[in-house]
Parts: sequence; C-alpha cells; structure tokens
Amino acid sequence: MRALGRRLAGLLRPGDLVVLNGPLGAGKTTLVQGIGAGLDVRGPVTSPTFVIARVHPALGAGPALVHADAYRLSSPAEVDDLDLDADLESSVMVVEWGGGLVEGLAPSWLDITIVMPDPDGGLDAAGGPGPGGGPEPGGGPEPGGGPEPAGGPGAGDEPRIVRLTGRGERWAAAAGSMRLALSAAAQVF
Repeated sequence: MRALGRRLAGLLRPGDLVVLNGPLGAGKTTLVQGIGAGLDVRGPVTSPTFVIARVHPALGAGPALVHADAYRLSSPAEVDDLDLDADLESSVMVVEWGGGLVEGLAPSWLDITIVMPDPDGGLDAAGGPGPGGGPEPGGGPEPGGGPEPAGGPGAGDEPRIVRLTGRGERWAAAAGSMRLALSAAAQVF
C-alpha cells in the first residue's frame, strides 16, 4: 500500500481530492503514508480519527497534504463546518471514510476503494469483503493508524484489491497515465 501511495503521489497536484473507502485494517492510512512520502511532506502520517484532520506541510516545492478521517462525521454539513475546502486549492486532500460525505468539496475527485478478499477468496455482493469485513459497530480505528490486523503482526501483508475510479473531468483526463504509473505497484482494474 505504501508503494502504491508513493506512485499515486506522482500524479497528484494541488486541488486534488482523494476519497478512501474500505474496512478497518484494509490499509487506508498505510496508503496515505505512501502518498505523504511521495509528496515529501512533514510527518509522521498517522490516523487522524480523533482530530478529524491533519495538515502535513510540504518539505519541498510540492503541495501540502491534508489528511482527514470522516469516520466520526455523519453528514456533508459536518464536513462543511470543518472548512476543509479552504485548504484544497493549495493542497492534496485525502479523506478516509469519506464516501458520500466529501465529494462536494471538489468538482473532480479520485475514489479509491480497498477490499480484502474473504478467506474463501471471494467478495460479497457489493464487491467488498465477505461477512464481518466492515467497521465494528460503535468503534472507529484506533489512534496511530488503526488496529492491528486480525492474525497479529505481519497479518496486514495479505493481498488487497484496490479500485481506482476517477470522477469528473480532471480524473477522466488522467485515467491513462494513472494506469501506466500505478501498474508496477498494483494490479489496476
């Protein structure tokens, strides 16, 4: 996931919005850590679950990274209250758990959905993991990057399926170069 994030960072520019979706332990924060490394921002990049959003200034000439976590937000109005769009023009914004909440921040965005195959190698009807793959009721990711993957240390090395879907004019135009740039880091469908 970090390697994919580094490659993706090479395609990102100020004003880009990336919306990350996937179950707990899928690798959303790990992907953002790779994006942060690729953008050369001040870190460390950790889960912003309890602070909602963190700004990581650029160490060089590139854009800053705004890393937000919408897990505890329940409506686009709550997102609007955070004024995240104030930083969007000069930054790359990546929002975990943002599906259905943050798409109004930009006319174009990149949806990234990370799914983990179930133990039988299949996916549920929605294209997600089999039973038990969603967030735990009433709980969110743990501070510092989320809970340890089931199975203990090193268990997060299982294969993931990563779906990248460009929304809007900016990402429709970038689709070809995105597939080319990311193909060495992951299989893109």
